[in-house]
Amino acid sequence: MTEIFHDRVALTLADGIADVRLTRGDKLNALDPAMFDGIVAALAYVRDTAAIRCVVLSGEGKGFCAGLDLASMGSMGAPADIMERSYGRANIFQHVAWGWRDLPVPVVAAVHGVAFGGGLQIMSGADIVVAAPGTRMAVMEIKWGIVPDMAGFALWKGRVRDDHLRELAYTAREFDAEAGRETGFVSHVDADPQARAMAIAREIAGRNPHAVRGVKRLANAALDKASDKILLNESHEQQALLGSKNQMEAIAANMQMRPPLFED
Repeated sequence: MTEIFHDRVALTLADGIADVRLTRGDKLNALDPAMFDGIVAALAYVRDTAAIRCVVLSGEGKGFCAGLDLASMGSMGAPADIMERSYGRANIFQHVAWGWRDLPVPVVAAVHGVAFGGGLQIMSGADIVVAAPGTRMAVMEIKWGIVPDMAGFALWKGRVRDDHLRELAYTAREFDAEAGRETGFVSHVDADPQARAMAIAREIAGRNPHAVRGVKRLANAALDKASDKILLNESHEQQALLGSKNQMEAIAANMQMRPPLFED
């Protein structure tokens, strides 16, 4: 087991799963500059660590993330920072949410308590979202006279029903986990979201890691590419996998009815 700690964020690595936790529980994991820095560091660590096969993302304390810490907003950078593409296609505010989608491995979010504004957008960066019953959620930005600007609309594209998203973004109306499942924000509602998320992560971590990464690349690209490009992407991914060591191990393990031993 490997433990990596940053201010505001903790990461524990075991059995190919990175357990990433927001640790500002006394403030409902509200986003301040130190939290931004911690998330950026965690994203970089996951991206650079080949042994990680899946991520579980959660928040300690009574909620997942209450959004921006309003008291610290004045120290979070001048407006020019918004236009700076400092993380590939994203600015830093977008990166802490989009970065989870952009990782090469799947991310499962375990959510409870609250996921408001920026917290909802960070949650939406996950491939799969497991939320506790009654979790309170909101596209909160219009309450403060602004728009969602932490990659929300890019992350909700193809995931959240458009008319519901527009209403929620226009009104800042709260909704719960059950309503979130109906509209697409939430994948599963479970009384123990952490345990359910870990179970999903273990199942993913037990599959050919190169094939899992290929699936994520295909899924990410499918939202923006034409059908002919998607078909070509499939063929490229499959060609790279067929006959590879891990693919042959998957066949052998299934035939011999034993757990596979994959290489990262």
